[in-house]
Amino acid sequence: MITFTEAQIMAWLSPVLWPFLRVLAMFTSAPVFSMRAIPVRTRIGLAFLVALCAQAVLPEQPVISLNGREAAGAVLQQVGVGLAIGFAVRLVFVAVELAGEVIGLQMGLNFASFFDPVRNAQVSAVARFFGNIAMLLFVVINGHLMVLMAVVKSFEAFPADGHFLQAAGQMQIYTLGAGLFSSALWIALPMIALLTFVNLTLGIISRVAPQMNIYAVGFPVTLTVGMLGITATLPMLEQPMLTLLQQSMDVFAPR
Repeated sequence: MITFTEAQIMAWLSPVLWPFLRVLAMFTSAPVFSMRAIPVRTRIGLAFLVALCAQAVLPEQPVISLNGREAAGAVLQQVGVGLAIGFAVRLVFVAVELAGEVIGLQMGLNFASFFDPVRNAQVSAVARFFGNIAMLLFVVINGHLMVLMAVVKSFEAFPADGHFLQAAGQMQIYTLGAGLFSSALWIALPMIALLTFVNLTLGIISRVAPQMNIYAVGFPVTLTVGMLGITATLPMLEQPMLTLLQQSMDVFAPR
């Protein structure tokens, strides 16, 4: 009768188990991968496939017994790092959507909002439009492949050794917070300058011709100029988003 010890079973499972947990956690929090349209079974199967295919480039995984205290720390570390990678990618989308919120505020379109079941909050139409464009750009520029490569490279910077607190302190995701608002303002800056110029022009016209109803004329003008400005500046969104995505992934790269 053929028998196997626990040490032998863990030696076979460890090379796949820890990458599988980290990739699955990333699929739970990262945009596109965490869409409700993707079934949970599909995510689990895809995470296992990615962990299996990455065996050739992954470093040797430690053999940790499931009955010891180190197993709980290793699981927390894999889930924490995977969630952190997905959260860093989501920050890129939030920066683009924040730029859309600022542009919509300048255009006067913030009243056109609707309930987003994904975020469980009211989202303006312009912010949602920018979010959809960011999602399409994410796929076009192979952002999903960059995220998968970041998960694989993260095992060099954060090996599966069960040191969860050490990995959490080493990631320093809080450094991405300041860049979130500054990047959103840089993306929205051309539209802010254009709409500010339009509002100043309308203010001068209202002083020159007081009989003109500036409220009836101003909204269609700012709306039309805003639409034209979005059409002109939208093709330039690719490079800022690619830069933001690269900065987010550099947090998990080996140093």
